[in-house]
Amino acid sequence: MGRKDNSGKSFWLGVLTGCIIAAFVAVIVLCVSTYRRKLQEANEEPQQITVTQTPSSNRNNTGLVKITPGKVPEGSVLQDKDVIGKIGALEMLIDEEFIDSISDNAIEDGIYSGIMQALDDPYAEYYTPEEWIEMQNDTQGIYFGIGAYLVKDLDTLYPRITGLIKNTPALESGLMEDDYIVEIDGEDVYDWDLTDVVNRIRGEAGTKVHLVIVRGEVGEREELEFDVERRQVETPSVEYENKGDGIAYIAISEFDVVTVDQFKEAMEQARADQMKGLVLDLRSNPGGSLGAVVQIAREILPAGHIVYTEDKYGEQEFFDCDGKNELDVPLVVLINGNSASASEILAGAIKDYGIGTLLGTTTYGKGIVQRIFTLTDGSAIKLTISHYYTPLGNDIHKVGIVPDEELQFDGEAYRADGTDNQLERAMEILQEKMQ
Repeated sequence: MGRKDNSGKSFWLGVLTGCIIAAFVAVIVLCVSTYRRKLQEANEEPQQITVTQTPSSNRNNTGLVKITPGKVPEGSVLQDKDVIGKIGALEMLIDEEFIDSISDNAIEDGIYSGIMQALDDPYAEYYTPEEWIEMQNDTQGIYFGIGAYLVKDLDTLYPRITGLIKNTPALESGLMEDDYIVEIDGEDVYDWDLTDVVNRIRGEAGTKVHLVIVRGEVGEREELEFDVERRQVETPSVEYENKGDGIAYIAISEFDVVTVDQFKEAMEQARADQMKGLVLDLRSNPGGSLGAVVQIAREILPAGHIVYTEDKYGEQEFFDCDGKNELDVPLVVLINGNSASASEILAGAIKDYGIGTLLGTTTYGKGIVQRIFTLTDGSAIKLTISHYYTPLGNDIHKVGIVPDEELQFDGEAYRADGTDNQLERAMEILQEKMQ
């Protein structure tokens, strides 16, 4: 991208975090790895799973990770006096020499965030109590912001827009899919955690956020600026349209708590409209709740496995479908390079069972599962705890799901007159199968 993060970073906080990362990694591994639990039932929200520390057992299925001040696991680096002394020396230097003021809470949060960064896992995060509350609220599908879906691009380390919600400030302002956000309110966001980016963009309704974005292909990129007004955004994660001639169109933009009921309502309407073929649009769906996608899969798949997970100990957890709601009409599924995680679970199962045609381009390739572990002080951490596999045992992590028919999206045609060449081809396939 040609930009570096030269502003908005606290030098000494970075020094502190960097110096103690190595020391604290062992702590987080020892404290958390022994307190594990099975995945909740498929109708629960996996991103809110908690675990309990008990004196008599490694595992328990309820409660929180309890942190007891002054107690550390046997062999922990926190028992090393040199480590404790070094932390104290760094704090003293910051207190006496650092030109700006910084709160103890900020330093403490920096330590915890640094531990998670040391895992070299782009999905591992530390959440302050306030951030964890906000994340839980997000699952309800309502927030104050601009209405754009973001991912952290692992090549450029800048956030990239993967989709825009209809009737929202982001779309109305002229932001587009695949725009890279490089500055927010004058601060370069190179290598920021996605949570920090989202929190900076969101805010009080009626206020504005100033964004600098980079748009276009390599060698032809331009830098643009937008002032986008925040307002309440209700996330419609499912869109239904009767395309005529018996063809139903259902698009799922993400898998949230509200998505399951929205999908069921869309399917009921499609059947009421005498659906004879279905286009399921998972393009640019970044994923979301494992529980939500499993419930939606049960509305269309035959009897059998939907997905299974396997952790570092080789333990597997299966999520199954009874086949009572198996789809009885031809199906085409639209996918692209921004279809990730939960959307790949659904697309992968459909492909393995051969009940639909996958059309578009190879998916993102996120075949790993994260779990939230909440702590008794109200904070939380997110860790990658397992891989998931399609019903036939395919691990698609960093590989993706290859469509049955590859077709690149014609962005120029879409911008010119709204022509969606992938959707048009999907309808052609259905018409052939419906004859």
